[in-house]
Amino acid sequence: MLLSQLEAFVEAARRGNVSRAAEALFLTQPALSARLKGLEAELGVELLIRTKRGVRLSDAGKEFLPYAQRALEAVADGRQVLAELARGGAGRLAIGVAPSVSTSVLPSMLSRFREEHPDVQLVVRTGHSEEVLEMVLREHVELGLVRELRHPDIVGTPLYEDELVLVVEPGHPFASRRRIRVADFASEHLILFDRTSSYHELTSSLFRQAGVVPRGVMELDTIDAAKKMVEQGLGVALLPYTAVAAELATGRLASAKLADASAIRRRIVAVRRRDLGPPSGLVSAFLTIPVDRAASGT
Repeated sequence: MLLSQLEAFVEAARRGNVSRAAEALFLTQPALSARLKGLEAELGVELLIRTKRGVRLSDAGKEFLPYAQRALEAVADGRQVLAELARGGAGRLAIGVAPSVSTSVLPSMLSRFREEHPDVQLVVRTGHSEEVLEMVLREHVELGLVRELRHPDIVGTPLYEDELVLVVEPGHPFASRRRIRVADFASEHLILFDRTSSYHELTSSLFRQAGVVPRGVMELDTIDAAKKMVEQGLGVALLPYTAVAAELATGRLASAKLADASAIRRRIVAVRRRDLGPPSGLVSAFLTIPVDRAASGT
Protein backbone atom coordinates (compact mmCIF):
# COMPACT_ATOMS: atom_id res chain seq x y z
CA MET A 1 0.00 0.00 0.00
CA LEU A 2 1.46 3.32 -1.13
CA LEU A 3 1.01 6.74 0.40
CA SER A 4 0.08 8.06 -3.03
CA GLN A 5 -2.78 5.56 -3.22
CA LEU A 6 -4.16 6.73 0.13
CA GLU A 7 -3.89 10.35 -1.01
CA ALA A 8 -5.79 9.53 -4.18
CA PHE A 9 -8.55 7.73 -2.26
CA VAL A 10 -9.00 10.47 0.38
CA GLU A 11 -9.05 13.23 -2.24
CA ALA A 12 -11.54 11.40 -4.44
CA ALA A 13 -13.77 10.75 -1.44
CA ARG A 14 -13.54 14.39 -0.41
CA ARG A 15 -14.44 15.78 -3.84
CA GLY A 16 -16.77 13.01 -5.05
CA ASN A 17 -15.21 13.35 -8.48
CA VAL A 18 -12.16 11.67 -9.95
CA SER A 19 -11.37 14.47 -12.38
CA ARG A 20 -11.40 17.17 -9.71
CA ALA A 21 -9.36 14.96 -7.37
CA ALA A 22 -6.78 14.46 -10.13
CA GLU A 23 -6.55 18.22 -10.67
CA ALA A 24 -6.06 18.83 -6.93
CA LEU A 25 -3.21 16.32 -6.86
CA PHE A 26 -1.72 17.55 -10.16
CA LEU A 27 -2.30 14.20 -11.81
CA THR A 28 -3.99 13.03 -14.98
CA GLN A 29 -7.31 11.29 -14.50
CA PRO A 30 -5.96 7.92 -15.75
CA ALA A 31 -3.04 8.14 -13.29
CA LEU A 32 -5.35 8.78 -10.34
CA SER A 33 -7.74 6.04 -11.45
CA ALA A 34 -4.81 3.62 -11.62
CA ARG A 35 -3.88 4.43 -8.04
CA LEU A 36 -7.43 3.87 -6.86
CA LYS A 37 -7.69 0.55 -8.66
CA GLY A 38 -4.35 -0.53 -7.23
CA LEU A 39 -5.49 0.26 -3.68
CA GLU A 40 -8.79 -1.57 -4.14
CA ALA A 41 -7.00 -4.57 -5.62
CA GLU A 42 -4.61 -4.72 -2.65
CA LEU A 43 -7.42 -4.46 -0.11
CA GLY A 44 -9.69 -6.80 -2.05
CA VAL A 45 -12.72 -4.53 -1.76
CA GLU A 46 -14.43 -1.79 -3.73
CA LEU A 47 -13.89 1.54 -1.96
CA LEU A 48 -15.60 3.89 -4.42
CA ILE A 49 -18.74 3.36 -6.44
CA ARG A 50 -18.56 5.01 -9.85
CA THR A 51 -21.70 6.85 -10.98
CA LYS A 52 -22.56 9.17 -13.85
CA ARG A 53 -22.19 12.14 -11.52
CA GLY A 54 -18.89 11.05 -10.01
CA VAL A 55 -17.96 8.66 -7.22
CA ARG A 56 -19.36 7.88 -3.78
CA LEU A 57 -18.05 5.78 -0.94
CA SER A 58 -19.03 2.14 -0.71
CA ASP A 59 -19.78 0.68 2.72
CA ALA A 60 -16.18 -0.59 2.84
CA GLY A 61 -14.95 2.83 1.72
CA LYS A 62 -16.86 4.54 4.54
CA GLU A 63 -15.22 2.23 7.08
CA PHE A 64 -11.72 2.60 5.60
CA LEU A 65 -11.75 6.39 5.07
CA PRO A 66 -11.01 7.44 8.71
CA TYR A 67 -8.02 5.10 8.81
CA ALA A 68 -6.66 6.46 5.55
CA GLN A 69 -7.10 10.02 6.82
CA ARG A 70 -5.32 9.24 10.09
CA ALA A 71 -2.49 7.58 8.19
CA LEU A 72 -1.98 10.70 6.06
CA GLU A 73 -2.19 12.93 9.13
CA ALA A 74 0.39 10.78 10.93
CA VAL A 75 2.77 11.06 8.01
CA ALA A 76 2.24 14.85 7.90
CA ASP A 77 2.93 15.05 11.63
CA GLY A 78 6.07 12.97 11.16
CA ARG A 79 7.30 15.28 8.45
CA GLN A 80 6.67 18.24 10.74
CA VAL A 81 8.69 16.62 13.51
CA LEU A 82 11.55 15.95 11.11
CA ALA A 83 11.43 19.56 9.95
CA GLU A 84 11.56 20.69 13.60
CA LEU A 85 14.49 18.37 14.24
CA ALA A 86 16.35 19.77 11.26
CA ARG A 87 15.84 23.26 12.68
CA GLY A 88 16.74 22.08 16.19
CA GLY A 89 13.25 22.99 17.43
CA ALA A 90 12.06 19.75 19.04
CA GLY A 91 13.12 16.24 19.91
CA ARG A 92 15.55 14.71 22.40
CA LEU A 93 19.23 15.44 22.95
CA ALA A 94 21.41 13.25 25.18
CA ILE A 95 24.74 14.68 26.30
CA GLY A 96 27.58 13.01 28.20
CA VAL A 97 29.68 15.37 30.31
CA ALA A 98 32.91 15.22 32.31
CA PRO A 99 32.49 16.40 35.95
CA SER A 100 34.54 19.59 35.59
CA VAL A 101 32.33 20.67 32.67
CA SER A 102 29.02 19.66 34.24
CA THR A 103 29.62 21.77 37.35
CA SER A 104 30.85 24.88 35.57
CA VAL A 105 30.23 25.65 31.91
CA LEU A 106 27.37 23.25 31.15
CA PRO A 107 24.58 24.89 33.24
CA SER A 108 24.83 28.21 31.39
CA MET A 109 25.01 26.42 28.02
CA LEU A 110 21.90 24.36 28.81
CA SER A 111 20.06 27.44 30.04
CA ARG A 112 20.73 29.29 26.79
CA PHE A 113 19.89 26.23 24.72
CA ARG A 114 16.56 25.74 26.51
CA GLU A 115 15.63 29.39 25.97
CA GLU A 116 15.96 28.86 22.22
CA HIS A 117 14.59 25.30 22.15
CA PRO A 118 12.04 24.95 24.98
CA ASP A 119 10.42 21.82 23.55
CA VAL A 120 13.61 19.74 23.40
CA GLN A 121 13.97 16.97 25.97
CA LEU A 122 17.46 17.20 27.46
CA VAL A 123 19.22 14.19 28.95
CA VAL A 124 22.57 14.64 30.73
CA ARG A 125 24.85 11.82 31.86
CA THR A 126 28.14 12.40 33.67
CA GLY A 127 31.35 10.42 33.83
CA HIS A 128 35.08 10.76 33.42
CA SER A 129 36.21 11.73 29.92
CA GLU A 130 37.01 8.13 29.02
CA GLU A 131 33.59 7.00 30.25
CA VAL A 132 31.85 9.71 28.25
CA LEU A 133 33.84 8.67 25.18
CA GLU A 134 32.47 5.15 25.61
CA MET A 135 28.93 6.56 25.88
CA VAL A 136 29.44 8.33 22.55
CA LEU A 137 30.88 5.24 20.85
CA ARG A 138 28.00 3.08 22.09
CA GLU A 139 25.51 5.76 21.01
CA HIS A 140 24.14 6.15 24.53
CA VAL A 141 24.57 9.90 24.00
CA GLU A 142 24.73 12.00 20.84
CA LEU A 143 27.40 14.36 22.13
CA GLY A 144 30.18 14.21 24.73
CA LEU A 145 31.83 17.20 26.41
CA VAL A 146 35.27 16.05 27.55
CA ARG A 147 38.96 16.85 27.60
CA GLU A 148 40.66 16.41 24.24
CA LEU A 149 40.94 12.71 23.45
CA ARG A 150 42.16 10.85 20.39
CA HIS A 151 40.17 8.00 18.92
CA PRO A 152 39.79 6.98 15.27
CA ASP A 153 36.00 6.72 15.51
CA ILE A 154 35.26 10.16 16.94
CA VAL A 155 35.62 13.74 15.79
CA GLY A 156 35.96 16.65 18.21
CA THR A 157 34.81 20.26 18.06
CA PRO A 158 36.86 22.61 20.32
CA LEU A 159 34.78 24.40 22.95
CA TYR A 160 37.27 26.22 25.16
CA GLU A 161 40.57 25.89 27.01
CA ASP A 162 40.50 25.29 30.75
CA GLU A 163 43.41 26.39 32.94
CA LEU A 164 44.53 25.08 36.31
CA VAL A 165 44.81 27.93 38.80
CA LEU A 166 46.38 27.95 42.25
CA VAL A 167 43.65 28.59 44.81
CA VAL A 168 43.93 29.22 48.55
CA GLU A 169 41.65 30.48 51.29
CA PRO A 170 41.67 34.30 51.41
CA GLY A 171 43.68 34.49 54.64
CA HIS A 172 46.49 32.26 53.37
CA PRO A 173 49.94 33.93 52.91
CA PHE A 174 49.91 32.97 49.22
CA ALA A 175 46.87 35.24 48.71
CA SER A 176 48.89 38.39 49.42
CA ARG A 177 51.85 37.44 47.24
CA ARG A 178 51.84 38.16 43.53
CA ARG A 179 54.09 35.27 42.55
CA ILE A 180 54.48 31.81 44.06
CA ARG A 181 57.33 29.47 43.24
CA VAL A 182 56.80 25.72 42.93
CA ALA A 183 59.39 25.22 45.68
CA ASP A 184 57.08 27.10 48.08
CA PHE A 185 54.74 24.09 48.03
CA ALA A 186 57.28 22.12 50.07
CA SER A 187 55.79 23.67 53.21
CA GLU A 188 52.16 23.28 52.12
CA HIS A 189 49.52 20.57 52.15
CA LEU A 190 48.49 19.93 48.55
CA ILE A 191 44.89 18.97 47.83
CA LEU A 192 44.26 16.79 44.79
CA PHE A 193 41.04 15.37 43.41
CA ASP A 194 40.11 12.26 41.48
CA ARG A 195 43.21 10.16 40.90
CA THR A 196 41.78 8.96 37.55
CA SER A 197 41.43 12.46 36.07
CA SER A 198 43.86 14.25 33.80
CA TYR A 199 43.93 17.17 36.26
CA HIS A 200 45.46 14.87 38.88
CA GLU A 201 48.16 13.77 36.45
CA LEU A 202 48.91 17.33 35.30
CA THR A 203 49.32 18.53 38.89
CA SER A 204 51.42 15.55 39.96
CA SER A 205 53.63 15.94 36.88
CA LEU A 206 54.33 19.59 37.74
CA PHE A 207 55.81 18.67 41.11
CA ARG A 208 57.68 15.61 39.82
CA GLN A 209 59.41 17.67 37.15
CA ALA A 210 60.33 20.37 39.68
CA GLY A 211 61.57 17.79 42.20
CA VAL A 212 59.29 19.24 44.87
CA VAL A 213 57.50 17.16 47.48
CA PRO A 214 54.66 18.97 49.27
CA ARG A 215 54.50 18.74 53.04
CA GLY A 216 51.40 16.61 52.76
CA VAL A 217 48.87 15.46 50.18
CA MET A 218 45.12 14.98 50.44
CA GLU A 219 43.42 13.07 47.65
CA LEU A 220 39.67 13.58 47.34
CA ASP A 221 37.01 12.16 45.04
CA THR A 222 35.51 15.36 43.64
CA ILE A 223 36.32 18.97 42.79
CA ASP A 224 33.63 20.17 45.19
CA ALA A 225 35.26 18.29 48.08
CA ALA A 226 38.65 19.76 47.13
CA LYS A 227 37.22 23.28 47.10
CA LYS A 228 35.68 22.80 50.54
CA MET A 229 39.01 21.70 51.96
CA VAL A 230 40.75 24.77 50.54
CA GLU A 231 38.02 27.07 51.84
CA GLN A 232 38.58 25.64 55.31
CA GLY A 233 42.30 26.42 55.11
CA LEU A 234 43.34 22.77 55.08
CA GLY A 235 45.61 23.12 52.08
CA VAL A 236 46.17 24.64 48.65
CA ALA A 237 45.13 23.27 45.28
CA LEU A 238 45.52 23.63 41.55
CA LEU A 239 41.96 23.47 40.26
CA PRO A 240 40.24 24.14 36.92
CA TYR A 241 39.33 27.81 36.58
CA THR A 242 35.86 26.85 35.40
CA ALA A 243 35.28 25.02 38.68
CA VAL A 244 36.35 27.90 40.97
CA ALA A 245 35.26 30.99 39.01
CA ALA A 246 32.22 31.56 41.26
CA GLU A 247 34.23 31.20 44.49
CA LEU A 248 36.92 33.56 43.21
CA ALA A 249 34.28 36.12 42.21
CA THR A 250 32.64 36.05 45.64
CA GLY A 251 35.89 36.01 47.61
CA ARG A 252 35.41 32.57 49.12
CA LEU A 253 38.69 31.59 47.47
CA ALA A 254 41.73 33.58 46.35
CA SER A 255 44.12 32.81 43.52
CA ALA A 256 47.86 33.21 43.12
CA LYS A 257 50.22 32.96 40.14
CA LEU A 258 53.03 30.48 39.74
CA ALA A 259 56.22 32.38 38.94
CA ASP A 260 58.36 29.53 37.62
CA ALA A 261 55.89 27.27 35.81
CA SER A 262 54.07 27.59 32.53
CA ALA A 263 50.31 27.84 32.61
CA ILE A 264 48.72 24.41 32.78
CA ARG A 265 45.91 24.26 30.23
CA ARG A 266 43.88 21.61 28.53
CA ARG A 267 41.36 21.80 25.72
CA ILE A 268 37.72 20.87 26.26
CA VAL A 269 35.98 19.50 23.17
CA ALA A 270 32.60 18.21 22.07
CA VAL A 271 32.96 14.71 20.59
CA ARG A 272 30.63 12.66 18.44
CA ARG A 273 30.85 9.57 16.26
CA ARG A 274 32.74 10.20 13.05
CA ASP A 275 30.43 7.97 10.99
CA LEU A 276 27.46 10.25 11.73
CA GLY A 277 28.83 12.91 9.41
CA PRO A 278 28.70 16.68 9.99
CA PRO A 279 26.61 17.78 12.99
CA SER A 280 23.00 18.63 12.19
CA GLY A 281 19.69 19.22 13.93
CA LEU A 282 19.85 19.43 17.71
CA VAL A 283 23.55 18.62 17.90
CA SER A 284 24.37 21.44 15.52
CA ALA A 285 22.08 23.79 17.43
CA PHE A 286 23.77 22.94 20.73
CA LEU A 287 27.24 23.49 19.31
CA THR A 288 26.28 27.04 18.30
CA ILE A 289 25.60 27.95 21.95
CA PRO A 290 28.47 30.22 23.07
CA VAL A 291 30.55 29.19 26.05
CA ASP A 292 30.52 31.72 28.89
CA ARG A 293 33.93 33.35 28.56
CA ALA A 294 33.92 34.42 32.19
CA ALA A 295 33.24 30.90 33.35
CA SER A 296 35.81 29.31 31.06
CA GLY A 297 38.51 31.83 31.83
CA THR A 298 39.27 32.43 28.14
